Amino acid sequence: MELRDKIAVVTGGASGIGKAIAERFAAEGARHVVVTDMDGEGAAAVAAGIGDQASSAALDVADEDAIKALVENTETDIGPIDVFVSNAGYGKGGGLELPNEEWQRMMDVHFMAHLYAARAVVPSMVAKGEGYIVNTASAAGLLTQMDSGPYAVTKHAAVAFAEWLSINYGDRGVRVSVVAPQAVRTNILSNAGRPVAKVSRGASQASQDGILEPEELADTVIEAMRDERFLILPHPEVLTYFQRKSNDYDRWLNGMRRFRRRLIDKES
Repeated sequence: MELRDKIAVVTGGASGIGKAIAERFAAEGARHVVVTDMDGEGAAAVAAGIGDQASSAALDVADEDAIKALVENTETDIGPIDVFVSNAGYGKGGGLELPNEEWQRMMDVHFMAHLYAARAVVPSMVAKGEGYIVNTASAAGLLTQMDSGPYAVTKHAAVAFAEWLSINYGDRGVRVSVVAPQAVRTNILSNAGRPVAKVSRGASQASQDGILEPEELADTVIEAMRDERFLILPHPEVLTYFQRKSNDYDRWLNGMRRFRRRLIDKES
């Protein structure tokens, strides 16, 4: 798909990946980009920076009614949505010790938000015979996130849901891509003073293959959308790791345990 003359919605657009994608969509000639974020002021600033091609809205992606209202308002005021980028996310370290509420909140943001978006936009995309959904997951959704159980689990859910969407709606004109980067220079790297990519005191799992700038990731998204590729891997090394995992699961698990020990020993 080419972005020229398309109407797009981007969640989590006040900073980082969402901001870079919104700006790049506009540069590619999108007719209009709706920038949304829980940080309404930040979203408005990004839209203002883009200019007349953009507008903004405050949005909690864990609120299905809010997503439905956003889609309805966009279609009424601007036009049918061609592209929906479900990008919002956050980091939270921890595992078994985290309360259920923490696990559920991450599930709401990293999985249910994709479901809510699809429910809202897929019917109209099917009706017109075309549309594009881009869901941001993570390399953690293909591999794992050692220091965050809920992050690893919910990002796996995001990938699985995108696969299901593609299988069930691809023949009806709805294209689906899932973005699965390792470390990107965004706010998620320093959530609550504890980077999500850390195993302990700065030992980084996700940044082993480098930290991308959001603008670099946006370039990869545009290229993948042109080719209508399902899996968007800004860090190409992830494909190698994913292939190793699928070829020999037990060997991969043993290797990840060794990797975890090395990272912890490096900090001791």
